[in-house]
Amino acid sequence: MLQKATFDFLKKLKKNNSKEWMDAHRSLFEEAKKDFQLLIEVLIKGTGKFDADISILEPKKCIFRQNRDIRFSANKTPYKIAFGAYLNKGGKKIQTAGYYFHAEPGNCFVAGGMWYPESDGLAKIRQEIDYNSDEWKKLINNSSFKKFFPDGLDKEHSVVRCPKGYSEDNPMMPWIKLKSFIVMKSFNDIEIQGSGAAKKIIDTCKIIKPLVSFLNRASD
Repeated sequence: MLQKATFDFLKKLKKNNSKEWMDAHRSLFEEAKKDFQLLIEVLIKGTGKFDADISILEPKKCIFRQNRDIRFSANKTPYKIAFGAYLNKGGKKIQTAGYYFHAEPGNCFVAGGMWYPESDGLAKIRQEIDYNSDEWKKLINNSSFKKFFPDGLDKEHSVVRCPKGYSEDNPMMPWIKLKSFIVMKSFNDIEIQGSGAAKKIIDTCKIIKPLVSFLNRASD
């Protein structure tokens, strides 16, 4: 679980998002960061029991930096107002399918799958969905999968036109058109601060595991 003090820090950071404030409250940041890291260590251990690629990771290879890249952004605030970590094969700098945990007051969630794979990987995933349609449908129609993710994969990130090499009447077209392959489950702040937080997150990742395996197999 995460401590209430960690959420309090993130709330204060949102209101005072400046280098001057952060420098003056560096100790609060370090305490909150350590709290988050301890949870990620637990998540790595728990998720690693059913996904061997995760078991060898270190928190530093999963946790994202707090500083924002503001070079090409209209939002010039220097810090992210959430803690985030990506548990995936090879670590956060490698584009493989995995599990993402986002801790932000009022917006905590677990997501999994692959976010905008590069063109080569995207083509391979689409082909795998087309060639192994029965396996894909069994995966996304699994009762536990549908219970955890009643909305299924996020279909907002789709192309309008039929991808080259496919027919519009292909029954798998709704998934072939996807550009990103993500599911998400939200949690309230109390759940993430509760004693069962780690188990809830790990249980969610376990349901995502078949999707992660399918996507990594396809893109490898």
